[in-house]
Amino acid sequence: MKIPSLPTLLSFNGGYVDTLGFLSLSGLFTAHVTGNFVTLGATLAHGRDGALSKLLALPMFCLVVFVSRLVCLTLQSRDRSPIRPMLVVKLLLFVGVAAYALYHGPFRADEGAVTLAVGMALVSAMAIQNGLHKAHLSKAPPSTLMTGTTTQIMLDLADILADPKADEVVTAKARVKKMAAAVATFALGCGVGAVGYMYAPAAAFSLPAVLATVALFASSAGAES
Repeated sequence: MKIPSLPTLLSFNGGYVDTLGFLSLSGLFTAHVTGNFVTLGATLAHGRDGALSKLLALPMFCLVVFVSRLVCLTLQSRDRSPIRPMLVVKLLLFVGVAAYALYHGPFRADEGAVTLAVGMALVSAMAIQNGLHKAHLSKAPPSTLMTGTTTQIMLDLADILADPKADEVVTAKARVKKMAAAVATFALGCGVGAVGYMYAPAAAFSLPAVLATVALFASSAGAES
């Protein structure tokens, strides 16, 4: 059985973790942290729990991206690829979350120390994924932010329709195919994350650790910058 490529696994994981985190952790976006500004406003307007995790998500995300980048640069200065070491760190975070969730879960709607710790661990893991993807897998479509990807797909489709004989059409068609696959994989991850929350709200947090383990053996060929 062929292992999916690393970008494919990251796209699925991005949709899965973001959806599972949103449903389980008081509406916290773990991969798409800017969405927490919107949910923070909604939380304050409706008087619901979860404001603290949304306030901490962005600075935590920024800090982890910054620190992980310094680590990557250090590894590169020693002629070592930072991809696998960073994937190992992400795996350790997911393993910790899985163990915590199985022991403490399923999580309640109100925010406490347990849900806050899980939320920040997931934000940290996805910060590593975002930073690693941006810096070292830049030839692959983004694995967490689908707005720009969807926009590019529509632009390319319009260009193909307007002038199908243009020299750039071949490139545009290849890009559409790659980006559409990323969007579909992300959407599939969202669906599976929702199903996991519905039927196994605590055990569902184990799948990201499994995916992170598989990612260690996946190929990043054609996606590295």
